[in-house]
Amino acid sequence: MFGGTDVSRNTPFGVDPKEQGIDGLIVGHRLMQAGEYELALKAYLRGAAEHGFTADVLSALGSANLHLGRLNQAEDLLRKATVEDANFVPALNNLGVVLMERGQYGEAKVFFQRAFAADSGQTDSIRENLKRAIAKTEDAVYAEPEETPKFTLVRRGQSTYELLSEL
Repeated sequence: MFGGTDVSRNTPFGVDPKEQGIDGLIVGHRLMQAGEYELALKAYLRGAAEHGFTADVLSALGSANLHLGRLNQAEDLLRKATVEDANFVPALNNLGVVLMERGQYGEAKVFFQRAFAADSGQTDSIRENLKRAIAKTEDAVYAEPEETPKFTLVRRGQSTYELLSEL
C-alpha cells in the first residue's frame, strides 16, 4: 500500500488504474501525424481490441502498413475495410494509393473514382490522385509497345561466336 491506496505492483508510477485510457485509434492517428508509423500500428491494434475490426480500424491499420512499405498487408487490410463499408473514403483512397504503387493503374482509378464520389469531390488530394491514375491508364493504353531487339548468334571459327543484333 502506497500513500493509503492499494496500487498493483505492475502499475507504472503516476498511473491511476481506475481512470479510462485514451482510445487507441486517437493515439494511432496522432502517431501517424508525427511520422511514428510502427508505434501507430501498435496503437491501432490496441484500438482493434477496444472496437473490433471496423472499417475505421482496418483502414487505419492499412494506412500504417502503407507508410511502412508493407504493400501486401496494406492492400489486404484496405480491401477488408472497403468490404465492411463500401463508401469509407479513407480506405478507398488509400487502397487506390497501394494499387498505384503496385502498377495496377486501372483498378486504382476505380477506387479513386469511388472515393471521389463518396467524398463529393471535396478533398483535393483525392482529386489529384484520380488525375494521376487517369493519366497513368491513358499512358498505358496509348504507349507504343517497346521493340525488343532481335539477336542472332553466329559462329566465327572453331570456338568463337559473335552476337549480332538487328537495330
